Amino acid sequence: MKIMVAMSGGVDSTITAYLLQKEGHYIEGVYMQLFDDEDYHQKNLKNIELVCNYLNINYHILDLREEFKKEVYDEFIKTYKLGKTPNPCIRCNRHIKLGKLYEFMISKGFDKLATGHYARIKNGKIISAKDKSKDQSYFLSNIQKSVVGRVIFPLGDIYKEDVKVMASNIDILKSIAKQKESSEICFVPNSYLDILNQHFNTYQEGEVLDIKGNVIGKHFGYMRYTIGQRKGFRLRSAHQPHYVLKIIPQKNQIIVGTKEQLYQKKFFVENLNLFIPSKDKIECQVKIRYRSNKTPCILYPKDNKVILKEPQAGIASGQTAAFYFNEEIIGSGIIR
Repeated sequence: MKIMVAMSGGVDSTITAYLLQKEGHYIEGVYMQLFDDEDYHQKNLKNIELVCNYLNINYHILDLREEFKKEVYDEFIKTYKLGKTPNPCIRCNRHIKLGKLYEFMISKGFDKLATGHYARIKNGKIISAKDKSKDQSYFLSNIQKSVVGRVIFPLGDIYKEDVKVMASNIDILKSIAKQKESSEICFVPNSYLDILNQHFNTYQEGEVLDIKGNVIGKHFGYMRYTIGQRKGFRLRSAHQPHYVLKIIPQKNQIIVGTKEQLYQKKFFVENLNLFIPSKDKIECQVKIRYRSNKTPCILYPKDNKVILKEPQAGIASGQTAAFYFNEEIIGSGIIR
């Protein structure tokens, strides 16, 4: 089979290429330039050249900076301005990695696109990875259904530790195996505030309200908070911990309350993306953020409504709700 491999210069994509070639496939690599950072790109490309020379394969450099800025970076900024919490990795997978890169793979006449995601494809369905601590099926929940049949994730049945061991046992790849893991958001080296501060003055004191609308303290700029956050604001007096319940960007205000008030049993989504036929209602499970556990729910696609069997805390507008049938991803929506 003729397979194009998305290569980042890290251990996961390196072993992805190694395993596929070992299976006898014809492979070529491709590196995506997504933003301006020459040192970052040169470091990655040095690794990719090392790997491709070792495997004796060709690689491409794909400049997607313009598309990435429009579809991911600008949306990241816009979402925080609206007082919401974005998930740029999910947008990147849909529009860039399994969007523009997928189109590039097709244009070059390849059969499949392979990435280093920890997930599996079985019978045309996206399934959670074997290594649950590294499972990235959540981040794939918004890709287009038409793409699923022509992507593969060779690491889905392998544990991360085994991937590192595999790389460390190949002399020329030892340096890649030992390098530090990349940050979850590639264009955010430290704090997301470093990015936002290039566009806004995020430090602006504002009012903290209780659920009745009374002013009970102050905060330091609404973009610095997300739903469920416990620290970073000052209350005049509080006998128990308080959490952010709501953000009002137009007035630079946040509403806080007790942990009990943080729990919700119902929420709405937008931009619903389903891999299965839509019905009046779908009984499934949902993850309201990457690190949350799946919880049973009923999804009403026509109304974009989700009813939880048990209330959940910290349901944040802008985050992705990913829907599952046990280990199978069946779709996702953006929390309103």
